[in-house]
Amino acid sequence: MAVRVHRLRIGWVFMMTYANETIKKPQGSLMADEIASPSKADSHKMFDRISSRYDLLNRILSLGIDSLWRRRLALMMREYSHRTVLDLACGTCDLVLSSFRRNPDIECGIGIDMAGRMLDIGKRKIHNRGLSNRISLSLGDGMELPLADRSIDFAMISFGIRNMVDPAKALAELRRVLTPDGHLAVLEFSIPENRIFRALYLLYFRKLLPLIGGIVSGDRFAYNYLNRTVETFYYGKAFCEMMRAAGFGDIRSRPLTFGIATIYIGSAG
Repeated sequence: MAVRVHRLRIGWVFMMTYANETIKKPQGSLMADEIASPSKADSHKMFDRISSRYDLLNRILSLGIDSLWRRRLALMMREYSHRTVLDLACGTCDLVLSSFRRNPDIECGIGIDMAGRMLDIGKRKIHNRGLSNRISLSLGDGMELPLADRSIDFAMISFGIRNMVDPAKALAELRRVLTPDGHLAVLEFSIPENRIFRALYLLYFRKLLPLIGGIVSGDRFAYNYLNRTVETFYYGKAFCEMMRAAGFGDIRSRPLTFGIATIYIGSAG
């Protein structure tokens, strides 16, 4: 009995060590002094390496919750003009396909990404859905979008803004291509506020996720990169301020699944 109590105490102390970690920036990057932000300049090459198992790993590592998050964003789109839609850092195109499924009145979809192999998978999925005449994909840099000013009604980016070399510049570019009454939606990971849930989340994110992701994908670096970019990127109020600095207004944030992820929506006008 004494041994069991001792083990419980050790487990509790371990969890509290994770839960009590200081957030160095107000609702921003976690453990900024201890976790170096990884280089993002070649992140598209990393995504190309894991492209063949990317969708499978998303389902496994999130237990399918990531699909629910994308569906939530697609449903929120109904509140805004969305005749022409941009999906930046579209990857294998799950978000833009979910948007078309739940908003059949979308006339034109554009997907842009720097990872060519991810786009190849996305193209096959779009073809299989019979949407090749309505969704076009192209290689492109989020900080220099190959689009005209005020040409997009609704822009979105899921789990991609933190991978931009200059996120502020990418946000400014997204605002540039939006119409005056257009909107941007950003779906991104965040850190839960509840201490106990945050402890469990960080334990999974730092230890189990890189292990499982590395085994299945054969590229453990990619999944160490994932948790490091999440913990060193802004979220919550700090990310809302970043959007505001890029010129967006009427910014709203909606935490998902106890704050594991958040949807941010702002107006370009």
